Amino acid sequence: MTGSEDGSASGSDPGPDPVVREARPADADAVAAFTRDTWGERHEDYIPRVFPDWAASDDPDRGTFVATLPPAAAEAGDLDGRETGDTHVGGDGTGAADAGDPEAVVGCIQAVSLSEWEAWGQGIRVDPAARGHGVGTALSEAALDWSRDRGATVCRNMVFSWNVMGLGQSRAVGFDPETEFRFAEPEPDADPSDATDITGVAVLAEPDPNAAWAFWSDSDARDHLRGLALDPGESWACSALTRERLAAAAAEDRLLGVADADGVAGFAVRTRVTERETDEGTVRTATYGAAAWRDADAAGALYDAVAADAGAAEADDARVLIPETVEHVSDTGANRVPVAAEPDFVMCADLTGGEP
Repeated sequence: MTGSEDGSASGSDPGPDPVVREARPADADAVAAFTRDTWGERHEDYIPRVFPDWAASDDPDRGTFVATLPPAAAEAGDLDGRETGDTHVGGDGTGAADAGDPEAVVGCIQAVSLSEWEAWGQGIRVDPAARGHGVGTALSEAALDWSRDRGATVCRNMVFSWNVMGLGQSRAVGFDPETEFRFAEPEPDADPSDATDITGVAVLAEPDPNAAWAFWSDSDARDHLRGLALDPGESWACSALTRERLAAAAAEDRLLGVADADGVAGFAVRTRVTERETDEGTVRTATYGAAAWRDADAAGALYDAVAADAGAAEADDARVLIPETVEHVSDTGANRVPVAAEPDFVMCADLTGGEP
């Protein structure tokens, strides 16, 4: 969920309890106000950009929620001058309402159904001025309840490895550690060389998804990642990689494979190609949500295949999810492929045991 700790366990007086409700389009300005600087100089928060669509969506596989606090919180000085979905809390704490009941929107979260049994929690944010009121806990519990009601047996989230407060908040509401990964960043190659690979590892013209599944099932990568890969339908979400997903990737020319004299030596799956606008123009990124290989030579051949595939997709950048292990990261480095500076953590809440 990559969120921040709400400070509810600090021992201070929690004040009024937050109320969690479904998000409304009118909440967008309030959410943008407290998420514009979530990560400081590290990078830009995506929530102000996506929340309007989240709040307006009627997709039954998504539940978007906000947390609100009553005017009493503003009167205490915590939320003085905050813009809200239905209210502007005035400088005198009176909470002059534009429409509806006075309330200050102080947090948000989204839960997504990824499969019949997997849910994903994302985008949890808490207004720094509202920490200490249990906002993060209330939002997390709402997302877990929503997931449980839709038949999910697990709900996962992703937290930046450096976000210690977010990790602590996730553990406090019932998420346990599951795995960690890092992104390798090979450079797309629009004009790959036809030179023979002296390592004896060749790129497969038509990878067999069943052979890739067999390789994945017995790989260290699968063991470390607990069978997870980037979800094909939801950006920045992880779900179980299945034989059916590999078959679909092969049918759509998104499955890459390499082999040597002993058989399949590695594979990767292109999950999506996305575009984003920057000051320099449109940037296309090819993302590969799963990768596994036998050794450093196989990793090199596989990265060559990824670079060629990303180049054919006219991508400017490429990212490959790899397990955060010494072996996989050093195999990547041995092939002079850059990696992201820090890993990401995936956590998982078991929803089969009742309330968290």
